[in-house]
Amino acid sequence: MQSPLNITRFRPRLLDALEGYDRTRFFKDLGAGATVGIVALPLAMAFAIASGLKPEAGIWTAIIAGFLISLLGGSAVQIGGPAGAFIVIVYGIVERYGVANLLISTACAGVLLFAAGLFGLGRLVRFVPLSIVVGFTNGIAVLILLSQLKDMLGLTVAKMPADVFSQLHEMALQIGTFNPYAFALGLACVLGLAVWPMLLRNESTAGHAVQRLAARMARSRAVQVGARLPGPIVALVTLTLVSWGFELPVETIGTRFGGIPEGAPTFALPDFSWETVKQLFTPTLTIALLGAIESLLCARVADQLSGQPRHDPNQELMAQGIANLVTPFFGGMPATGTIARTVTNIRSGGSSPIAGIVHAVTLMVVVLLAAPLARHVPLAVLAGILVFVGLNMGEWREFTPGQLRHFSRHYRLLMLGTFFLTVVFDLTVAVQVGIVLACALFVRRMSELFSVELVTMQPPVLTYRLYGAMFFGAAAKLDEAVNAAESAPRGMTVVLDATHLIYLDATGVDALRQLHRAVLARDGLLRLESLQPQPLEVIVRSGFADELTSGQPRAAED
Repeated sequence: MQSPLNITRFRPRLLDALEGYDRTRFFKDLGAGATVGIVALPLAMAFAIASGLKPEAGIWTAIIAGFLISLLGGSAVQIGGPAGAFIVIVYGIVERYGVANLLISTACAGVLLFAAGLFGLGRLVRFVPLSIVVGFTNGIAVLILLSQLKDMLGLTVAKMPADVFSQLHEMALQIGTFNPYAFALGLACVLGLAVWPMLLRNESTAGHAVQRLAARMARSRAVQVGARLPGPIVALVTLTLVSWGFELPVETIGTRFGGIPEGAPTFALPDFSWETVKQLFTPTLTIALLGAIESLLCARVADQLSGQPRHDPNQELMAQGIANLVTPFFGGMPATGTIARTVTNIRSGGSSPIAGIVHAVTLMVVVLLAAPLARHVPLAVLAGILVFVGLNMGEWREFTPGQLRHFSRHYRLLMLGTFFLTVVFDLTVAVQVGIVLACALFVRRMSELFSVELVTMQPPVLTYRLYGAMFFGAAAKLDEAVNAAESAPRGMTVVLDATHLIYLDATGVDALRQLHRAVLARDGLLRLESLQPQPLEVIVRSGFADELTSGQPRAAED
């Protein structure tokens, strides 16, 4: 609901969710929030490290941004925090501008996101074509996979460049430092995450095998309870214990970062200046654009899975904006809606923003109590978690030859072009070029749908029928009628049947004026019949209706 000034009303979904809220829903939200909070811990650390930041940057972003997005957002079940989609973007900004300027870019992006929601631009994200979304999503997934090869293979690289080809070149030069122990831990993590969900499905072969084994060992209940623990936490704990117990020579959070601070982060204002903000316009726009697209697409998925009332896109953008404005003051990174944690929340029984708030509180408690233990976590295990995230993030089936054949040439061009530009250049270039190309292809397609059909040519009447939308991309098709009018006998009446003309713009009116001048030059008459409401309104507003009545065309402009 908007005011007369088109300012969106600020009303968090939490207020609506609390109406009729009962004890049963609270305990379901409590369990779901606790589950998501545990799942978020390894992901938050992995996303931060892969982005070139310290692990605590991801953890406190998940806590602060996750709390604010659930508290103020427009979705009942969406969970906010650091996301895999930001890894490549954040790493590039850190490499080029530094961490301090990343904080400024994130805060400025928060202002843009809040303004977009405040002025009702949330629904515009739905106009981004699906082909572009699939293209850049798969491109980001590929970049995530490539970015984790270093830690997955245990390579010793002093500083990884931001460019994908430079990364591959640098890793190829250091392939001699391959660490088989790190690779074994990373591979075990990926395989474990792939197999673990099967234990939850009794209908699967693995599920039956575990149940039979559990029954024989008289501890079926323990296995069932254990199988319901989040896979990332199981992988993190078990493989960390293996690495620590056998004293494997692998890099850990402690060896690289010295561990995670046990206390809460301190509030600190970034060093803002107008000159710095202007220099950071491109990364700021990138963070805001990706945050808006990612969060609203995630919210749409959540609507379909949860059965809750549809999210408010403008309120969600305002909440995302506030979260991204606040987290940099505590050393955080960009945040948005996260698909994996949102789906976990829904499947765990979460039905209101209370679950998201509990998730943030749970994560904070776990971090404050277990921070000293995090120093033993191998980086190869976190890399394995991200490899699994990247593999599940991409919609790989869309790129198979069999699936591509079902798409139009326009769809394939947009999807593959956006994918290529995302991998080779960056997301900003990919989305900008993709949207421009989508607009160009849309104009071309709409122009093909417009046609001018000659109905009768019996002097003294020449009749044409107009179909479709007569706009700037299609108005030139009226040239055939103009040429016919210029060579027609004097006194000819030209009739345009506009029954099927559904749209007319200023360029279309100008084309009609050219036809009118050609007809008047031969002492003829132009008539427009059966005009639909929109074309009629444009013709009246432009003054062309008066010109037709008076028979005096407007003077041609230079």
